[in-house]
Amino acid sequence: MPDPLLICTDLDRTLIPNGPQPESPGARRCFTELTARPEVTLVYVSGRHRALVEEAIATYRLPLPDFVIGDVGTTIYRVGEERSWQHLTSWEDQIAKYWGGHSHGDLLALLKSFPVLRMQELSKQNRLKLSYYLPLYQDIDKLSAEIRPRLEAAGIQARLVWSVDDIADIGLLDVLPVGASKRHAIEALMREQGFDLQHTVFCGDSGNDMEVLISPIPAVLVANSRPDVKRLARELAAEAKTEEYLYVAEGGLLGMNGNYSSGMLEGIAHYHPYVTEWLSAATSGPGMPAP
Repeated sequence: MPDPLLICTDLDRTLIPNGPQPESPGARRCFTELTARPEVTLVYVSGRHRALVEEAIATYRLPLPDFVIGDVGTTIYRVGEERSWQHLTSWEDQIAKYWGGHSHGDLLALLKSFPVLRMQELSKQNRLKLSYYLPLYQDIDKLSAEIRPRLEAAGIQARLVWSVDDIADIGLLDVLPVGASKRHAIEALMREQGFDLQHTVFCGDSGNDMEVLISPIPAVLVANSRPDVKRLARELAAEAKTEEYLYVAEGGLLGMNGNYSSGMLEGIAHYHPYVTEWLSAATSGPGMPAP
């Protein structure tokens, strides 16, 4: 029996085909069959909160994960077949120390003097994630230089995560404990579940995944990723000397195009060639109906 395998994946535009590029027919079905194997532990790693992850699972008929790392790495849930959504509070307790005993409300009060920041909906906040909207094209370097001293003076070690909601055409800011990130949460789960680097694969598509993509964690960048993201990932991996742990999907595996889940499968098979036999068996039937 093959060794256990931990598959960690981003959702939007990685497993979920919600970008402009076409999805390979049957790729999600094939991924679902792969993750149903007893050797595989599946983890969703997303900026989404729990309700939005559950919505995505239902809408796109995604396989039920064993774990979910949500809210930009600030929450970890054990899900499993029972759909228990057991909150792993030990992770939150571990990263809470970086806020020096301060609460979400304390940080909100500290940053209320920045009128350019507009607090996001309550559903997008949690104990250790303070999230804002801001207009596009703000000078985020200048804002960072003003926000960081304010937090540091209060003994708060924070990580500022800037991003863009392309659909809503608005800027986003998440204020997190400095120890909270997709990579740190994955590594914590690896330790908790007894997985090492040789038996772990991460899949992503965007700059928000960069910290993991250029780390020693074997990673897959799907083919539908933007050219500038691919270029930057290769450059940063070269600087970090982690090129061997970054695979950029190009398509071709079993006739698939490398986008979304087909790129994930391609990369997983690159690191673990025996997976190709499993995939060949899953696609050997008469036709591959789309999921």
